[in-house]
Amino acid sequence: MNQVTRRSVRFVLALVMTWAVFLPFPTFASKSIDFQFTDVTGKSLRLSDYQGKWVLVNFWAPWCPLCWAEVPTLNTLSKRKDVVVIGIGLDYGPDHNIVLDSAKSHDFNVTALIAGGSRHDRNSLIRQVGPVDFYPTSYLYNPSGEIVMFIPGQVKQEKLEAFIAKRYR
Repeated sequence: MNQVTRRSVRFVLALVMTWAVFLPFPTFASKSIDFQFTDVTGKSLRLSDYQGKWVLVNFWAPWCPLCWAEVPTLNTLSKRKDVVVIGIGLDYGPDHNIVLDSAKSHDFNVTALIAGGSRHDRNSLIRQVGPVDFYPTSYLYNPSGEIVMFIPGQVKQEKLEAFIAKRYR
């Protein structure tokens, strides 16, 4: 592949990713699952517990620099009274402290969960929400509990807040 072709492919991929970042997926609505998670303190979390609020489920990994770049945005969103942010740290080893230590060292101040094992595991937290092919990846649920947005890559606060504001009218 020559240099011009590679640049063209990269440009098209960047364009598609930019377009897809905040693409609403109303077809997910019928596939929403009332997930049941357990946070790091042992508290049970269900989607139905957050009726009336927007719920952003964010998947991240300790080794992911893009994940850490979006932490200030997620922390700000979690301060809103109408938004709940659930951060799910992916961990494929037996030492969950890596996830907890990473979250603490980056001042990640949202409800924290740890998803160990493989995404192919039938009990994986990922399987309760949707595909996570890279990090970060987020899913936004509306106040009725339907998935209304899939966000591959970083969450952009202005775009997400504009989307929410548009839905409140």
